[in-house]
Order: sequence, then C-alpha cells, then structure tokens
Amino acid sequence: MGDDSEWMKLPIDQKCEHKLWKARLNGYEEALKLFQKIDDEKSPEWSKYLGLIKKFVTDSNAVAQLKGLEAALAYVENAHVAGKTTGEVASGVVNKVFNQPKARAKELGLDICLMYIEIEKGEAVQEELLKGLDNKNPKIIVACIETLRKALSEFGSKIISLKPIIKVLPKLFESREKAVRDEAKLLAVEIYRWIRDALRPPLQNINSVQLKELEEEWVKVSSAAPKQTRFLRSQQELKAKFEQQQAAGGDADGGGDDEEEAVPQVDAYELLEAVEILSKLPKDFYEKIEAKKWQERKEALEAVELLVKNPKLESGDYADLVKVLKKVVGKDTNVMLVALAAKCLAGLATGLRKKFGQYAGHVVPTILEKFKEKKPQVVQALQEAIDAIFLTTTLQNISEDVLAVMDNKNPTIKQQTSLFIARSFRHCTPSTLPKSLLKPFCAALLKHINDSAPEVRDAGFEALGTALKVAGEKAVNPFLADVDKLKLDRIKECAEKVELVYGKKTGGAAEKKEGRPVSGKTPALSGSGGDKETKDAATKPGPQKKAPAVKSGGPPKKSKPAGAAGVGGAGAKGKKGPETKEIFESELSIEVCEEKAAAVLPASCIQQLDSGNWKERLACMEEFQKAVELMERSEMPCQVLVRMLAKKPGWKETNFQVMQMKLHIVALIAQKGNFSKTSAQVVLDGLVDKVGDVKCGSNAKEAMTAIAEACQLPWTAEQVVATAFSQKNPKNQSETLNWLSNAIKEFGFSGLNVKAFISNVKTALAATNPAVRTSAITLLGVMYLYVGPPLRMFFEDEKPALLSQIDAEFEKMQGQTAPAPTRGISRNSVAGGGDDAEEEEQEDVGNDVVDLLPRTDIGEKITAELVSKIGDKNWKIRKEGLDEVTSIINDAKFIQPNIGELPAALKGRLNDSNKILVQQTLSILQQLATAMGPNIKQHVKNLGIPVITVLGDSKNNVRAAALATVNAWAEQTGMKEWLEGEDLSEELKKENPFLRQELLGWLAEKLPTLRSVPSDLLLCVPHLYSCLEDRNGDVRKKAQDALPFFMMHLGFEKMAKATSKLKPTSKDQVLAMLEKAKANMPAKPAAPAKASCRGAGGAAPAKFQPASASAEDSGSSSAESKPDPKRAKAGGASSKAKGVQGKKVLSKPTLKEDDDKSGPIFIIVPNGKEQRMKDEKGLKVLKWNFTTPRDEYIDQLKTQMSSCVAKWLQDEMFHADFQHHNKALAVMIEHLENEKDGVISCLDLILKWLTLRFFDTNTSVLMKALEYLKLLFNLLSQEEYHLTENEASSFIPYLILKVGEPKDVIRRDVRAILNRMCLIYPASKMFTFIMEGTKSKNSKQRAECLEELGCLVESYGMNVCQPTPGKALKEMATHIGDRDNTVRNAALNTIVTVYNVHGDQVFKLIGNLSEKDMSMLEERIKRSAKRPSAAPVRQAEEKPLRAQNISTNASMLRKGPAEDMSSKLKIMYRTYRIQNRNMGGHAETAHTVPREFQLDLDEIENDNGTVRCEMPALVQHKLDDIFEPVLIPEPKIRAVSPHFDDMHSNTASTINFVISQVASGDINTSIQALAQIDEVLRQEDKAEAMSGHIDQFLIATFMQLRLIYNTHMADEKLDKDEIVKLYSCIIGSMISLFQIESLAREASTGVLKDLMHGLITLMLDSRLEDLEEGEQVIRSVNLLVVKVLEKSDQTNILSALLVLLQDSLLATASSPKFSELVMKCLWRMVRLLPETINSINLDRILLDIHIFMKVFPKEKLKQCKSEFPIRTLKTLLHTLCKLKGPKILDHLTMIDNKNESELEAHLCRVVKHSMDQSGNKADKDTEKGASRIEEKASKAKVNDILAEIFKKIGSKENTKEGLAELYEYKKKYSDADIEPFLKNSSQFFQSYVERGLRLIETEREGKGRIAASTGISSQMEGTCVPASTHTVSSSIGNSNGEEVGPSVYLERLKILRQRCGLDNAKQEDRPPLTSLLSKPALPTVASSTDMLHSKLSQLRESREQYQHLDLDSNQTHSSGIGTTLASPSSAAANIDDLKKRLERIKSSRK
Repeated sequence: MGDDSEWMKLPIDQKCEHKLWKARLNGYEEALKLFQKIDDEKSPEWSKYLGLIKKFVTDSNAVAQLKGLEAALAYVENAHVAGKTTGEVASGVVNKVFNQPKARAKELGLDICLMYIEIEKGEAVQEELLKGLDNKNPKIIVACIETLRKALSEFGSKIISLKPIIKVLPKLFESREKAVRDEAKLLAVEIYRWIRDALRPPLQNINSVQLKELEEEWVKVSSAAPKQTRFLRSQQELKAKFEQQQAAGGDADGGGDDEEEAVPQVDAYELLEAVEILSKLPKDFYEKIEAKKWQERKEALEAVELLVKNPKLESGDYADLVKVLKKVVGKDTNVMLVALAAKCLAGLATGLRKKFGQYAGHVVPTILEKFKEKKPQVVQALQEAIDAIFLTTTLQNISEDVLAVMDNKNPTIKQQTSLFIARSFRHCTPSTLPKSLLKPFCAALLKHINDSAPEVRDAGFEALGTALKVAGEKAVNPFLADVDKLKLDRIKECAEKVELVYGKKTGGAAEKKEGRPVSGKTPALSGSGGDKETKDAATKPGPQKKAPAVKSGGPPKKSKPAGAAGVGGAGAKGKKGPETKEIFESELSIEVCEEKAAAVLPASCIQQLDSGNWKERLACMEEFQKAVELMERSEMPCQVLVRMLAKKPGWKETNFQVMQMKLHIVALIAQKGNFSKTSAQVVLDGLVDKVGDVKCGSNAKEAMTAIAEACQLPWTAEQVVATAFSQKNPKNQSETLNWLSNAIKEFGFSGLNVKAFISNVKTALAATNPAVRTSAITLLGVMYLYVGPPLRMFFEDEKPALLSQIDAEFEKMQGQTAPAPTRGISRNSVAGGGDDAEEEEQEDVGNDVVDLLPRTDIGEKITAELVSKIGDKNWKIRKEGLDEVTSIINDAKFIQPNIGELPAALKGRLNDSNKILVQQTLSILQQLATAMGPNIKQHVKNLGIPVITVLGDSKNNVRAAALATVNAWAEQTGMKEWLEGEDLSEELKKENPFLRQELLGWLAEKLPTLRSVPSDLLLCVPHLYSCLEDRNGDVRKKAQDALPFFMMHLGFEKMAKATSKLKPTSKDQVLAMLEKAKANMPAKPAAPAKASCRGAGGAAPAKFQPASASAEDSGSSSAESKPDPKRAKAGGASSKAKGVQGKKVLSKPTLKEDDDKSGPIFIIVPNGKEQRMKDEKGLKVLKWNFTTPRDEYIDQLKTQMSSCVAKWLQDEMFHADFQHHNKALAVMIEHLENEKDGVISCLDLILKWLTLRFFDTNTSVLMKALEYLKLLFNLLSQEEYHLTENEASSFIPYLILKVGEPKDVIRRDVRAILNRMCLIYPASKMFTFIMEGTKSKNSKQRAECLEELGCLVESYGMNVCQPTPGKALKEMATHIGDRDNTVRNAALNTIVTVYNVHGDQVFKLIGNLSEKDMSMLEERIKRSAKRPSAAPVRQAEEKPLRAQNISTNASMLRKGPAEDMSSKLKIMYRTYRIQNRNMGGHAETAHTVPREFQLDLDEIENDNGTVRCEMPALVQHKLDDIFEPVLIPEPKIRAVSPHFDDMHSNTASTINFVISQVASGDINTSIQALAQIDEVLRQEDKAEAMSGHIDQFLIATFMQLRLIYNTHMADEKLDKDEIVKLYSCIIGSMISLFQIESLAREASTGVLKDLMHGLITLMLDSRLEDLEEGEQVIRSVNLLVVKVLEKSDQTNILSALLVLLQDSLLATASSPKFSELVMKCLWRMVRLLPETINSINLDRILLDIHIFMKVFPKEKLKQCKSEFPIRTLKTLLHTLCKLKGPKILDHLTMIDNKNESELEAHLCRVVKHSMDQSGNKADKDTEKGASRIEEKASKAKVNDILAEIFKKIGSKENTKEGLAELYEYKKKYSDADIEPFLKNSSQFFQSYVERGLRLIETEREGKGRIAASTGISSQMEGTCVPASTHTVSSSIGNSNGEEVGPSVYLERLKILRQRCGLDNAKQEDRPPLTSLLSKPALPTVASSTDMLHSKLSQLRESREQYQHLDLDSNQTHSSGIGTTLASPSSAAANIDDLKKRLERIKSSRK
C-alpha cells in the first residue's frame, strides 16, 4: 500500500492519467463529484480536462472505465467546452465501449452520444455512429443502430438527418448477423414513424420477405404525428411548451404546431440516391432512335424507359436526349412510340425535377400540338408527360407556348390544353397566379367557352372555374365582365367542385413547386401514373401530403410571387376595383329622357333649353346648374341630364357664355352622379369639338377630366383621341393631346393602351400644323416618363429632323420621375389598399410596353443548315454562321422567345477554341437578351449559366465580354433565375481563380440590390468559404467582399452553421471573418418608399426593361420584385437607358453601363461614420485640409465612398465630365427625402465631395451643388441633426470661399446656405469660420464675410463673438481701414449693427482706432441713428435657432411618458406663453438676455406674437362669452353665484366657464371666479365636481399669477390693494384645493412644475415688500408650497421639482435663489420619502434623475457656483437607496440608454457602500442630510464620529455641513462631551463653533416651513430680526481658526444695520452681490418666513448687478443667460462655460 499514499496526494487531473487503475478510478470518482459541483458552465476548470475525456471513456480497465463513462457524461452535460471533444469521444465510445460485455457501459455510452446531440453536436455524433456501422464487430454495429434509433425517437427527424441513415439501411438488411437485421428493422420502423411512405422507394429493393415483415410492422405504427421528446439546448422554449402540455394531460392537441413542420420535412425524393443514366444509354441509342424500322426505335425507347424509372436522376446534359424524344413525340407516325416517348419524358421530368425546367420550353409546344391524337393511351401518356413537366417549371415560363396553342383550330388540342391549364392552376396559389398571367389565360379561355365544340367549352369552364377558386373572385371577375349570367354560373359551379392541391391556402406561395413529389412518387410506386386527376387524388392522403415541403430549394422558386400577389391576388383590388363597380346603362330614347328630366328639373328650365334668346338659355343653364348641385348622387339621372344638354342647339350652341355653363354642368354631373360610359358617349363628341375653342376650351377640358375620373382615363382617353383625329380641326387635335398629357400626369399611366395612341400620335407627328406636332411631342415626353426608352422604338422610322425633336423632348425628361397620380386614386384606395393600386400601375405600364413591341418570330430563320454551320469544324464557317445569326437578330430588333435550336448551337461556341468566336458568341447573346426582353428568362439555365463558365477564361477581354453579357441578361431576367438551383454553386465549386473572382465580384454587386433571394443561395456558401482560403489573393479578397452581402440575405446564424463542416483551423478563421462581415453587413434594400416622387414610374428612364420584366412575368421573375417591381428589379436597365440615350439603346447595348440603379444610392454601414472620424483623428487617413484638392484626397474620398455609395452613382460622381456631376447631383436631390438615414450616415462624405465641386470651374455644377445643399440643410434641420466637428471643419471653410464668387446669384445662395447652417451648427462656431474668411485676399469674400458676421451678431446677440466680443470686434474694426471700399462699408455696417444691439459699450470693446477710422465710424453711427432701446424688440424675431430644443414639451427632454396634457391644456399653455411674451415682462428683465439662448416662441407656435392677448383661449369657450353680462354676485369674497347652484344641470361646462374667468385680465372677474371655485372646494359634497378640472384650474391660476407679475404689478395706475386681494384669493383657493388630497393628486407633472415656478417666483418678487400686506402674502405662499409638496401626487411633484431644478440651473438668468428654493423643496420631499416611498413611481423618478445627470454630468455640477445641486442629488439618491436597497437597480426600466449618465454607476456604488460597510465613514459622501447622524451614532464609535465632524468644520468646504452635523449630534446625544475636541483649537475657532451652533438653533425653531435662510451669519443678540439670511461672506471660518480680516465684519455690520432700518452712509458701499449670494445654507429644516421679505428687499437692491430673469417655464434648455456677475471678464468666462454646456446638452439630445 506504500505507493497508495504517493498518488493520493496528486491533483485530480493527474490521478486520471495515472498508470495505476486504482488511482485512475479514484480520479474519475473525484472528477465526477467535481463536475457535478461546478455550477458555472464556462468555468476555467473545465478546460483542464479537455484532452482527458477521451481517456475517461477508453480506459482499459473495465471497472475504471465505468466510472470514467459516468464522469464523461457529467462533463458533456455541464461543460461549455465539451463540444470540442465530440469527435474523439464519440469515436472512443463506438470502438471501445459498444463492444463491452457490460450492459451498463453500453447504456452510458449511448447516453453520452445522446448528450452530445443535445449540446448541438448531432452531426459529428451521427458521423461517428455511421462509421461504426462499417465495423467488423456486430456488437458495435448493433449498438450504433440502437443509438441512432434512440436518437431519432427522442430528437426527431429535424435534428437527426435521415438521408445518410436511409442510404445504409438496405446494406444493414443484408447483414449475416440476425441481431443486426433485427435492429435494422426496428430502426426502419422508427424512421417510418417520422417520414411515412417516403421510406418505401429507398427500400423497395430489399429482400421481399423482409419487406413484407416491415410492411406488417408499419401498419401497426400509430397514425398520430410523432413528437420530439428531447430538446437541444437551443430549443428550451419548445421544451417548456412540451412539458406544459405533458402536465396538462398528455399531449392534448396543442404542440402540434411545432411538430407539424417537423413531420413533412422529408420527401422521398430527397432520400434517394441520384442515378446517373446518360452513360448507361445503349451505345447505339442515337442511331437506333432514327432508324427506319419502328421496332428498332421502340427498342431504343424501351431502354430509356427502363432507365428513367429510377425515381431520382443525376443532373447532367440531357439536351440531346430530350431533343430526340421530342422529335419522336412530334414527328413519329407510330402512335405507340409517341406514347412511349411521352412516358420517357414524364420519367425524365419526374427524376430530374427542377433540373428539367430548362428543357420544358422546348417540349411543351410539341406535346400540346400532339394532343390532336385521339387514342386514349396516347392522350393519357401525353397528359402525364406534360403534367410532370409542368411541375419542373413555372406556369409563367411556359405561358407563351400554351397561349400560342390555344388558338389552334383542332378542338381536341383546345380541349386538352384547357384541361392542362385547369390542372396546372390547381398547383398554383394566388401569388403564383398573378393578374399578369390570369389576363392572357382568361382571355383565351373565354374564347373556348364560346366554342362550337361542347368538350372545348366544358374544358374552358373547368379551367376558368379553377382559376376562380385559386385566385379568388376579386382577381378573376374583372376578366369575366362580359360573360353572361348562365356561363358565369357555370364557371362558379365548376369552381366549387375543384379540389386544390393546397386546399384553399391563400398564403401558400412557397408551395407552388411542390405537387411534383406526388407525381414523382406515383410512377415509383405504381409504375404508371394514370390520369392527372388520380394524382390529385393521391395528393390528399396523409403520407403524401407531406411531400410538398420537400426540396429546400423548391419553394423559393415560387416564393417571389408573394410580392406579385400584390399584382395578382391583391393587385386586382387595386386597379380593377373600380371597374367591377362600373355602371352600365342602356341608352334611353329622347322621349323617356324628357319625361325623367321633367321630374328633376324646373319646368321653366326645360322650356327655355332651346329658346331663341341667348339670355333665356343662359338663365335656363343657371337653373339647370342649381338643380344639379342640389341633387343627391343616388337620384341623379346622369344620362337624362346630358341628353337634355345635348338637345338642340346642343353642342352647336353659338353663345359662348351659355356654352361655358353647359360644359361646366357636364363636369358637375360627371363628378356628382353615377356617370356611365353611355352618358359619356353622349357628350364626348361635343366636348372634343369645343376643346380647341378659345373661350370654352378650358371648360371642355375640365368636363373631360371629370368624365375620365368617372369612367376611367384609359377608356375616356381612347374615345377622346379617336374622336379628335376623326375630324379635321387641328386646334382640337393639338388641345386634345395637351389635355391627355396633363391627364396622364394627374391620373397616372395605369391601364392606358399605348398601342391605341401610337397610331394617332404618328398621325399627329405627320400633321402639317406645327401646334399639333408640338403637342404630340409633348405627349410623347409625358409618356416617356412612364414608359421609358422603348417608347422610341415606335418612331425609329420617322424623319431624322422629327426624331431629333423627339429625342430632345426625351432628353428633357431624363432624370425626372413621373409625378404621383393625384386623381382617380380615391376609388382605387377604396377598392384595394393603396399599395396595390400603385403596384398595379407599375405592372401595367411594363406590360403594355413589352406587349406592344412588335416582336418577330425568327424561329423559321434558324434552320438546321445554320445550326450545322455554327457547329462546323472549320472556324471560318463557324464564324459565318455566327455572323448570320447577328444579322438575323439585328434585322428583327425584337424577337419572340422561339429561337429553335439556336441555344444549343451557341452554347457549343462558348467553349470554342477560337477566342474571337467566343467573344462574338457573347456579343450575340448580349444582343439576344436585349432583343428577346424578359422572355430570355427561359434560357438562363441552358445558355446563361454557360456564359458564367466563360468568366473563368484566362483572357481578360473574354472575361469582360462575358461579364457584360451576364449583366445584360440579368437586367432582363432579374437575379432570381440565376440564383435558383445548384448551377451557380456548381460554378463556384470549380477551382478556377478567374471564374471565382469574377463570379464573386458579380454577386457582390448584385446581391445588395435584392430584397430577397432563393434559399438555394445557401448552396454557394461552402464554396464561398473555400474561396476565403483560396491560394489566390484576389479570390480571397473578392470572397471577403462578398461575405457581408451573402450574410445580409442568409443571416449570420445560417452562415455560421455552415462552417461546421470545415476543418477546425479553417472554421476559426472563417468565423472570425464572419464576425467582421457582420459589422459591415448592409441593411436589405427597403421596399421602395411610396413617396410622391416615385409616382407611377420609379426612376423614370430607368424603367423600361425592368418594369417589363417584372410585370410581364411578375409570376416568377425577380425574387425581389415585392411591392414595386420597377425599383427592385435586379438588373435595372436604367443604366442603359440613362447612359445611351435614344437610338442606340437597344441596338448596341454598351458594356459598362449595365449597373443596376434601382437600389438605394446610399448604403447604411453601421458605425461607418464613427470609424471614419476615428481614422481621421488617429491620422490613419489624410485630414481634409487643402488649398486646392490633390489627387490623393480625391482617391481617399473615393475609397471611403465605395462601401456606402451605390457603385453607379460613384462613377457619376467621380467622372471626368462635369455633366455627370450634374446628373449625380440630380439623383441625389431626387433620393434626398426617401433616404434620409442613408444621407445622414454618409453626410461627411457628401459634404467632402461637395467641397471638391467648389473647386470646379463649371457654374452649372456649382449652382446645382448649392441647390442640393439648401435642400440638404433643410432636411437636416427638420431631422434635428447637428453637424459634427469633423463635418463642419471639412466643409464650412470651403463654402466660405464661395462667398467671394463674382456672380451675385452664387453669393446669394451661399449666404442663404450659411444662414441655414446655423440651424444645425452653433452660430458661435460658425462665427470663427467666417472670421477666418475675412482674412482672405479676395475683397468680395472679405466684404461678404463681414456682412455675415453682422447678421450673426444681429440675430444671436454678442455671445456669438468668439473668442471674446472684444477680440472679435477689434478684428472687425481693422477692416475699416481696408483699401477696398466695399470691405470698408461692410466693416462699418457690421460694427453699427453691433452698436445697435449693444450700445456704447462697443467703443470700449473696439479699443483704440486711428482717428480717421474712428471718425468714419462715429459718422456712420450717427447716420444710422438707431437707439439701443430698439434692441430688445428684435429679439422676439430671433431666427429659429434650435427651435427643436423646446419642441419636446415642457417636461425637459423626457423621453419617458411625457405628461399627457390634453389638448385643452396645450391650448391654454400656448396662450399663456403668448400672453407672457406680449406682456413684455419688465423692461429691465428683458434687455440683457443674450440672444443665443433666447427662446423663439414665435417660431415654435407659428404665431407672430403681435396679438395682445388679454385672456387665454380656453378650449370650451370662445372667451367673448366673458364679456357678455354674467350673473355676477356682489363682490363679497365668498359669495356663491347662482351659477353654481344649478351647477348640476351642466356642471362641467359651468366649471370650465368659471375656470376660464380665473385667468381673466380683469381683476374683479378673476376674484369672483376664484371665490366661486373656493366655495365649491369648501363643500365636501360638491368638491368632487372639480375632479377632472384640476390641471385646467391650476393652469388658469398660474397664468393669472404670471399676469399679475408681468402686467398688474408694473401698472402704475392700478391700486395695489386690488392686487393683494387677488393674490390672497388665488392662494386661498389653492390652499383649499391642496387640502383635498384626492383632487391634489390629479395635478400632472407639467402643471405642477409651472405652478411651483410661479409660486417660487412670487416668493422672490421684491416688489411685494412695498405693499403693506406683502409680507403676509409671502407667508401664505410658503404655507401653500408646503401643502403642495405634501398633498400632490408624490411622483409628479418630485418629477416636477427635478425638472424645475434642471431648468433653473440651465437658465443662467434665473437667480441662484430660485434654484436654491427649488432645492429646499426637494430636501423637504426627501424628508417625506420614508413615508411616501411606496406610493412613488420610482422608475419615473430615476428616469428624471438620469436625464438630469445626463444634462449635468458630475464634472459639470461641480462647476456650479454652489455645491448644493450635487449634494441635493446625492442626498436624494442616497435616501432612495437606503429605503429600497439593491432593489433600486430594478427600477431603471424606463431609461433607454443607461450609459448616457452616471446614474446606474452611482446607484451601484451607493448600494455597495451601504451593503459593505453598513455605515462607517463611507456614508459621508452619499448622504448629507440630517438623518445621517442617527445611523452613524448607532454604528460607529463616538470618538470617530466627532473627530469626523470637527474635521469637517475645520475644512474650508464642509464647514457648514460640519456645524449642522454637530448640532444634530448634540441634540441627539445631549450628554455627549465635545470639550476635548475644542480644547486643542484656537479661541477664534471655539467661538466660531459656538456661534454657528447658536445660529442653527435659532434657524431651526421655525420648523415646518420652507427654509428661507441661506447662510450662517454670526447671529448677534439683540438684533430685531430673528435670523439673517444672506449674510455670510465668503470668508467665514475661512481656515481652521485663522483670524478673519476686519473688512468681513464691516460688511456684516452694514448688512445688519440696513436690516434694522439704520441707514448706511452710501448706497455704493453695499456689499457686492457675489458675497450676498454665496453658498446657501444646509439642507436643514425650513426657517421662518418672516425673513423672506428682507431677502426680497436685498434682491431688489442687487437688481442692477444681478438680473433676475423669470423665463417661461417651458423654455427648458435654452432659457436666457443673464449677465450673471458684475465683472465682464468673469461673465464672459461664465457665458463660455454655459455655451459649452448648451452644446453638450444639444449633442446629447440628438
């Protein structure tokens, strides 16, 4: 045993590795205990064992191994890092545990595997288990199978991937070991539970006996959906839900929802192995299939049939096979073979699924044509084939072919096509069957239901019925407008019978693809599919129903149409809404009309209609008009009325007045009645006839517009134009075209049939009359806005002169956007949401244009001979072939999608060995894209993808050509087609560096513009990761660039998950890159804002192709075309349109212009701007500072812009040609409103780019730049943005250079911009920049800058002058001697302006000037002769500097629940503000307010402030009522008016009325009103009537207080007794109110704040002292304040006081006394806290404190002259912490960003202190209140406390606080001995302490009132005043016991003398205010109010030095600054400080 002791001492981890098994066993046991004990999963302890766990499970000793397994299980369960060990441990378990004889070991091994799965490591475990199945030891195999089964049963098929398991199942069934076979059987049954019949196909080849056994087992499996019972760590919420259900009584029926998705997850197809069949075709297949003998052909086909029975085929190039099969179907004479070939095609389609889609287009027409066969087996085979093929593609892609066959003469073909359409529709959902598709199909089917053959009719009905069922009536009805009732009923009947594949799941966009699996399986199960109906039936049963969710790649193919649903499903609402409501009327005969007219029109009117006298006719028209105006819509017989108007003389009326009336009436009828097309036809001829008339033309146009609104513009326009061109009058023709141009702008372009107009426009263009031509060209211009460049195609053959005019018109429209429709929308929006309406518009426009282009079918020209030429061995012949193709396409211009065998031929040339031919082929493909338009989509897979392969070519020019081609294609097709399927990922997989970098570059460019992508994009991710580690640097870079854009669509989670397959080293690197990319990930492009500028047109010229693409095919085109196809279209053709105008557009697409311009132009990069600023600060990049911009600056800007500005825009911005700059500016102006956030995020770059433009010589660019700047700064000021220093310094200096431009207009603009800048950048900082500008060599610039400085001073007062007014003025004055006259004048004018604001002080500031200059200045000042007194008035109109600051409502920036002030109150507030302003305050209070901090109420209230408002506009009454005689009782103070006795009749309005009188300007009225209210408040039973009116009453009272303060008190004539009477009434009624607690609590924060403001202002009003009763008033106010504090809602009052304190500290003009009284109120509240803490909403109070601390950070508070604010705050917080404890930290919920203030940190500290040291010295900071002492004494030794206190008394700062503490201490421990402490100190110190204590004692006797005392003076016995208030000079007790100079005592004496009424010798000797207002007293108890009046008298004396400015309480941040101190220098410093503070507040505000 000796060695035992050795290992016993080792640490656990070493024991576990010990060579002795006992040591290891012991180690494992201890490890197990340790693992169970560690509760932190991230503890570092875990990492020690990382390498050991494998040894735990593979221990060679069986006993130790068991323990090891237990420990390992605990490790995996608890350790955060366990996942890293998965592979090695799982492999150890499989190889070393599963072969153990002990069952316990196996069990633990299995548990460990399952635990790894639970910690998200399922894939790795599964991999090890599958490897285990290849082990030779059957025990291991059995255990692995069992583990897999257990895992599947617990975790479900979502987590355990079944595909690899199913792959090995058949092999397991063949095992020789029975145990393995049995276990395999159990596994198969478990798998069947999860995926049902999807398991059959993979197992169909196992031994038939086994299969039979399995079938028997499968039957027993319960049919209920299986549930996941064990959950991953990331699925905890699912787990909780599951457990709840279990608890609720097994799995009721709930939890299905999560599992519902789990079940249909697997599709048999997915589980199958793909079979490669192309190589297995018989060698001689292609010869045999062409053989003459049908038997040989049959053999060949049978060989294929056998191969395609494989349910899943490997993808490959099936083009040749499909081609021969198609030939057999189409051409073979033997119908048996036709059926056989059809079966082969069906098998191919089923086996290849989506991959067959590329061949669908070739085969569908042939199959449909072949339906002419009558034989049932052929028809059935063809049906099967076409149905299978349909599932591989989209209805959209084959619609062209199907529609082409619909007009076939053969009835069988028509019947079968309709039936096919019906079956196809069943697989659609509303979103995959958009209106653009329904329209052509319904039109064709409507012909079928009128066919002569009954079977065709029936099939037509079935198809229409299906469409109705799928898309809904709203979508289909518009197309069925002309169908008679019988047929409509029949269609509806069919609709009811239809069974849809997806039930009626309207949202099932994603599912469209999916019927496939069904047909996929049917052949697999039963060999033949039978008719389609059987398949639909097959779709119903349970097991198969699951198939649809299959293919991860599947759904998205169809998912785009979710957007299109807007167009189709919902879209129909949009435009068609009105049509469905269209009014049809039969024509009425003239007799009927006369009869009906008699009923609605006066008889005289009808008689005079055809009178010979024009005056009678005019009178008749007037009556007619009156009658129409009075009629109701429902009873207006429109047709009757218009027919009466058209009656002789009708439209031949000769008198223009009558005619004008007549036309006006037509317009009225159209607007007011239900106007039908029938009525319209009656009048249109007449209207068109008059449209050219000089006098009546405008009325005619008005009538036409009204009709267009009633009957839709498209129809009206067609009628009008046709009518105009059927007559000869050129004036009418030109005016009609002009009307149409306007109408299109007003109504939008939706639904207009361009074709109908084109011919008329061509006629007009050929007209001899120039006016007609001009009108036609204008109309084309307007159409161009909506249609874009393709419009020009129609006029290619016009004469060159005309063409150039058209081009010029189009050029003008370039860059403009179509205006938003203003008319004709109302109904739309009713009919279907506005969005849809809009969407419609787009879609239609596009449609029309594309439909209109006359497309040529070049199919015939693509002959076999041509194709063989292209494939010839000789390159010259190949070239000839390609040349021919080029010329065919060039001749045709626009072609139909049918291009025969051309795709295959061209594809061959893409890998031609001759590069020249490759390039030629690429340019042909590019042409092809342009010529075919969006239909090129169907060739993406077979031609587009091969072009991508060419991107891997080693020659640069070939790659460039390929890229251009791909872009040209993408422009037409959108990106969705490219990203779908595996093709793109296959390309990326190729390890060709060129291919990879080009392809990634292309994706990086396209992806950011898409709003959604197919999920197949995920397939590219693994290859993207391998590119990140490619050995080629360029590939790596491109891959990194593309990373954020992949992430933007796939999300970080998916991308991170995809790394799990990588090697560990690669994985870490890739994850790091992903993290980095996450930071730069751009936001997805938003759905384009439906802002007006987008009108119907998107970016106008940018329109054509994209629109068409998306619209025409909105079913499947671009994944991204959600709301606005035009914008979102990926390859926006805009570039082309913009780049190459007119002629060249489509014939020769340019290579470089193919960028997409549809996305946002500014991409928001999170933190981009901050990063750039950091870089500039850290000198990583050049500072933007130069005299002329050098190249490196421009390059730097370019690089910085590349990440956040659209590439195409950047190219324009940095183009060498100035016209491109103009274009860029136009685009920026256009996007300004929609991309506010983008603009702000790139603002620094935009401004820098604009500074570069200032150095351009081109005036047009400069003008455009200035225009943009004006708009930009307007926007920024609306957004309340503030320029950062970086933005300002790199822009303003360059802008100022432009102030010196020689051109007036530019100078004007620059000045305007400088003005606007002041709204977003402080004027004081602007001042410095402009001052710099005055040093320029350019005299114009100097002069303008001086003028601007003058304006700044005039607008914002002297405070803008930097660094100080003196220096700035000296600087300005030097320019008086300038040699340039304009500069001299400017300098003089500026100084005169300053003089006008500031008076004579100016001369002092300017200092010494040369005599000459001085005399010029004096002369100028004399001339201007403005007296300074004028200044204050100007201030009211101060520019709206920072108006934003106030807009946030009274309650200070509070983002919290701003007090909800009902609208009444707001109005009262406003009035009270205005009143305030108009009363003008006292003259003295106004004039020293520097303007920068003034409030501009005018701007805020949009009120010019001129109305002198005596009374507030209360909401309920027009205040005029007040002046009407009211029953007013005799003015006894308490008389009750009759009003209140009958109060109950209408209490509320009575109270409202009385309250409104409280604020009356007439003192008596007010007194009576107050008396009435008081009466009510004093009667308990009536008091509750006031409830709900409290705020209103308080507002009225403090408005009255304000009125007295500002007006009555200043009014000499008024008897002051009246005022005192009014005061006592106000205070009396308020005291009554605040005694009723329930009412008092109703007062809201905002109102309390203003009330307190008013009361404190009143207490400080020195004028009261002169009144006899004044003292009494102040006493009562004091009492009232106490009541308010105690009785109001504690949260509200606390909040109000905090805000008030904050305001008063900010407002430098308010007196320190004011803040001090506010703080005293707060102390009072703090004392009340222990009782009230539970009723307080702490969250709100903490929010207020947070805001306070944000505005006043600690450093800033410390700068305050008094340390009280900071102490008050700390006391408050400390008390709260003490009462609440750590819980206080839970109350920070209302604070958005806790880091903005130190609140949280402070609270934590306080809480920590109070917990750690429960009250030793640490308390001294946290709470400075009286209560401190009690705690301390109980907690610490007496000596320590006293030592502490004396230390305080001895220190300069805390002396008063110390005295207060000493007093408290003595009071509490009366026996305490302080003698020893005094002994050692000087005599002076001892007497100082005694005096201090006595003083405190006297002060505290006035308990219960608010402390008015503000200092500690040496209380002298015998003085008649109980305690002095302001008398502490700053030098008391100045240092520990040193003597104080006599001056101090003299000063004190003076004050005391003056107190006692003894006169001091001279006024001047009074102490300066600074000493009077030194530190206020402790937060002790209130002292007596008697002192208030003396305090006020002092205040009055010091008025001259210290301006008490009572600012409106709402002016939260920017209240005025008084010139606070006597000495100007300190004032300046102070103002400076305040400015800084204000800046900070503003920035924090942002």
